[in-house]
Amino acid sequence: MRSSLPQIFERLDALSSRARLIAAGAAIAVFVAVLMLARIAAAPQMALLYSGLDGGAAAEVIEALERRETRFDVRGNAIYVPETERDTLRLSLAGEGLPAQGGVGYELLDSLSGFGTTSQMFDAAYRRAQEGELARTIVASPAIRAARVHLAMGEDGPFRRGGARTSASVTLTPARGGLNVAQADAVRHLVASSVPGLDPADVSVIDAAAGVVISSSEDGLAQSMSDSRADTLRQNVQRLLEARVGAGRAIVEVSVETDPDSETVTERVIDPESRVAIHSDVEEDIENADGPGPGAVTVASNLPDGDAARENDRSTREVVRTRERTNYEVSEVLRERVRAPGQVRRMSIAVLVDGIVEIAPDGTRNWTPRGEEELETLAELVRSATGFDAARGDQLTVQSLEFPEPGLEGTTAGNPGLIGGTISAMSLVQYGLLAVVALVLGLFVLRPMLMKRTDDDLQLIETEELPALAVPEDAQQDAARALAANPEMAALEQRVDPPLTRLRETIEERADESSSLLRSWMEADLAEENPA
Repeated sequence: MRSSLPQIFERLDALSSRARLIAAGAAIAVFVAVLMLARIAAAPQMALLYSGLDGGAAAEVIEALERRETRFDVRGNAIYVPETERDTLRLSLAGEGLPAQGGVGYELLDSLSGFGTTSQMFDAAYRRAQEGELARTIVASPAIRAARVHLAMGEDGPFRRGGARTSASVTLTPARGGLNVAQADAVRHLVASSVPGLDPADVSVIDAAAGVVISSSEDGLAQSMSDSRADTLRQNVQRLLEARVGAGRAIVEVSVETDPDSETVTERVIDPESRVAIHSDVEEDIENADGPGPGAVTVASNLPDGDAARENDRSTREVVRTRERTNYEVSEVLRERVRAPGQVRRMSIAVLVDGIVEIAPDGTRNWTPRGEEELETLAELVRSATGFDAARGDQLTVQSLEFPEPGLEGTTAGNPGLIGGTISAMSLVQYGLLAVVALVLGLFVLRPMLMKRTDDDLQLIETEELPALAVPEDAQQDAARALAANPEMAALEQRVDPPLTRLRETIEERADESSSLLRSWMEADLAEENPA
């Protein structure tokens, strides 16, 4: 190491100013690249903590991470933390109620004091707390990313009849995709069950991503039933026809028009001929009357003692009254018919079948349409399978047309290559830095090391002790004159490489030894050409 340092300094001194700048820049670039790679390798792997938070919730989470002195990265609306600490941070933040996407809940009532709080203030705070709790419950679903609930409570007044109806509106932001009708109905029933006097029909659910109001399942019941019935009929007819004409050689389309109205009919039928006595009541009344007889009117009857004369002349009367009451029960039939929405008004069916294909011996394809008798048979099968009713206005069309020749299905999978798959941007940066470092090492380290061997060989020629050779003075002068007289040799002398220049300088400094060495080489060559 000590012996190589002087050689390094000597080489640096021998370089020009431009070469020194290039070498210094290469050394700095290599140092920076190695430092960056070491930093990237030492950095912890970051994992997603939360994403899709609103500004307030994200600020609360970042503040909590700063209090814990935890490293984090904010990338758009996502927060990343070291992968080894992610699960622990989620649990600890959940213990603090973070992130609070649904707003404040019943803890809002804790800040209210009994003094100075009016009933209106308490009602407003309670409504806000109820909205926050409902939003928290809705956000607990993995399909919902954010939710806002607004309640409009109906208030009773002294001059108001019946009071105002309570209503609610819910704005939902789905985590991915959109919201379906079933999810909207679930939110409606959740809100309606939590608020007294609120009907599910008075709850409006809005998809914040699409900006539309999601209708209830009752509104789209008729259409969904129509589509479901049409799909079922189409599949049944398709399976029935393909059993005859072959798979993929029949196309069926079914359109079902349904009645969206519902109807309830109540019928009461009474049969007077089928009466039955269920109760009979007989009442009998007997009345007895006793009094004087009618007698003749005479002078004696008008005398004071006339009544005594008629004491024995009296009459008795008895009256009997009988009353009978019978209750009858007649036969009564009560019928109630409920016609649900979705009754079929009209049905249209279109069937397209391929003809008969025959392959000739020479390989040509001959197509023949199916006969009318066969098409009528297929139409009769379709009528039986779908419940076709001509009186209702149903239509059926069966045609035989030529289908195009099916091609090869699928495509050949391409070769992903040497670096197939998905590569992240950070991996590309790391690979690029490695390539730059390898290139710098190859150009500025390996290449000089490979060239060092040639320089060492020339240095060995310069420092090696050559045997003393005697060269005549006239030979040296003749060689010098020959070089000076030949301009091509002079130009060649100027274009030779520095190692050859140093070699020539060494020969001039040791002319005697060089001449003797050249003479011995020439004599050896002559001896080989002219053997004795």
